[in-house]
Amino acid sequence: MLKLKFFALLLLFPFFAISQDAAVFPVEAETGLVTYKDVVQQAGTQDELYIRGIEWLNSHYKNPADVCKVRNRESGVIELHHRIEINNMDGDVKVSAGTVNYDLKIEFKPGRYRYTITNLTLRQASRFPVERWLNKSDPTYSPLWENYIQQVDTKVKEVIASLKEGMQPEVVKPEEKW
Repeated sequence: MLKLKFFALLLLFPFFAISQDAAVFPVEAETGLVTYKDVVQQAGTQDELYIRGIEWLNSHYKNPADVCKVRNRESGVIELHHRIEINNMDGDVKVSAGTVNYDLKIEFKPGRYRYTITNLTLRQASRFPVERWLNKSDPTYSPLWENYIQQVDTKVKEVIASLKEGMQPEVVKPEEKW
């Protein structure tokens, strides 16, 4: 019964803070999934923004052909599936704690684009949604989960910042006359 009440609370509040210093995972109220989503106003036609999105994809990811699952210029949609490595510290040594997969969808309209990052799951034998890290009453809870939340949140925000920077129009320098 307590777990049911906690889950109901999880659905009522769109954002949860683990502690004062920890990252905030944005939880979508409708789905209960951790979801980073925003509409960004950006000058350009749908096609110009789509091309910038492809250029960003090609520069940000080492293997963009493998990462990108959908490139639809007509509808202005790019979808990709990628991963974030998380770590533990064993003294001064960084030890891998696993891989978190995520989906990124970028949709383009004239003068704006929308990104949605969701379906964050820890890769292991069975699906382990990162939303479980928010539940301190989970029988498998580990204090390390707060660190994992911080790492995933930081990496996702780095992807978002990189996307926003990559979507800026190219600055054209006027030709120097001499």
